Amino acid sequence: MFSAIADYWRLMRAGVTLARHDVILPAEYASRMPLPAKAFGGFLRATGGKPKGRPGERLAAALESLGPAYIKLGQFLATRPDVFGVETTTDLSRLKDKLPPFGDEKARTQLNLEFGEDEAKRLFPEIGPAIAAASIAQVHRMETPDGTRAVKILRPDVERLILTELRAMKRAARTIETVDRNSRRMEPVAFVETVATSMEKELDLRLEAGGASEFAEVSAKSGGSFHVPEVDWERSGKTVLTTDWVTGTSLTDTEALAKREFNRIELANKVTRGFLQAAIGHGVFHADMHEGNMILGDDGELYLIDFGIVGRIGMAERRFLAEILDGFIRRDYKRVAEVHFEAGYVPPDRSVGDFAQALRSVGEPIHGKSAQEVSMGKLLLQLLDFTHTFGMHLRPELVLLQKTMVQVEGVARTLDPTHNIWDAAKPVVQEWIRQEFGPAGIAKQSGIALRSLAQRAVQLPEILDRVDRVLEAQDAHARQSKSMRLPGYIRKPVTSLIVLSGTIIISVVVGLSLYETFFS
Repeated sequence: MFSAIADYWRLMRAGVTLARHDVILPAEYASRMPLPAKAFGGFLRATGGKPKGRPGERLAAALESLGPAYIKLGQFLATRPDVFGVETTTDLSRLKDKLPPFGDEKARTQLNLEFGEDEAKRLFPEIGPAIAAASIAQVHRMETPDGTRAVKILRPDVERLILTELRAMKRAARTIETVDRNSRRMEPVAFVETVATSMEKELDLRLEAGGASEFAEVSAKSGGSFHVPEVDWERSGKTVLTTDWVTGTSLTDTEALAKREFNRIELANKVTRGFLQAAIGHGVFHADMHEGNMILGDDGELYLIDFGIVGRIGMAERRFLAEILDGFIRRDYKRVAEVHFEAGYVPPDRSVGDFAQALRSVGEPIHGKSAQEVSMGKLLLQLLDFTHTFGMHLRPELVLLQKTMVQVEGVARTLDPTHNIWDAAKPVVQEWIRQEFGPAGIAKQSGIALRSLAQRAVQLPEILDRVDRVLEAQDAHARQSKSMRLPGYIRKPVTSLIVLSGTIIISVVVGLSLYETFFS
């Protein structure tokens, strides 16, 4: 009861902030509103001042003022043009997450809490002032006998504050789904759960350390487009992460970058291809790839930092992404439509042909255009515009991927305004498709199918035992209720028939899978 009151109080506070920024009933849409809404919007503006900028810019400012949980929510809302429109989501994609540092004394207190006072003095005898501060953590520079280190420290009490805000957001999402049945198509509960899961992981820097270490291995296997600072495990814990210091220029520092000599075209291609190689090739990707998390090292290499969010997609999603990109590159809209249906993203009662026609209206305008006019991000946003028409539901597993792809294109275009993300993606996508659907891929998939069949065969005795136990329980129940039961000379053949039928079904399914793999 008390938690519900606290949640709604927090939501009311957020509502007041949004009203003050004129984003609940904005003046720009007053002409489309009924008279009561128009009057109430005028009242909110009269009491809240006259904020400047477009609705999306005002929404971004409001979310920034509400704190880290709402900033993260805004970054995810930037992936929903089907709800907020392209202009608003574009404004939300520029959300900034910067706060003043919390002071050296509090930083020392956090180190003592994590490692103990004596151990903290040994591991961190002296750290410099904060050089960067965001809503969740800040970074210090420290010299050690083994070299310079970057020390990331969580803000005091930030975990409690964020979890409290997330709880209120979850309650709001559940309320929306209950009150408005039409909202269920957009999966507000699943959407907020995706945001919450992402933020909860960011609050444990041990997970970030593991993500950085894993991504370093993935990047090395993918050709080394990105480099990752090595984790100092002895100086890392739940609230503290220590890594090697990267000497270089942040991609946010446009003035410093302008003074350096480097190949902008090559670096932009690295950003795009490195992301796709990791996501499609290994099913893992850095899920917050904005300029602030990329450093052009003095050694000329591109470094990724801040692995608070690591995205993961399964083989089905990897194939979906690869075939979607390949289909648009080859202008095979029917295949792109079929992939959506095969993945279950479009209800089966809709028309493949109609959906292919809609995709053509998105894809054709980009062909023949200059690189500056061709945007993968814009294409993804237009694809989402069709979600209502074709009854597509939100896919939480693709939200992070979509958000990151828009970020990647933005970074690449900042480096090289002529960057054509389709040309950059083409060799990566087609090479992966060749490997997965060519002879080597067929052999690999066949091996997986055969191993699966062998595992099921090993489990067959256990399955038979379970069938026997079920039948014996049914016999016991039949005796207790004095009802008729099958005689043993009938029951045994029935058991055998069930097992034989199951075996035949499994064999047919596996056989068809192998046939389809080899000959389709």
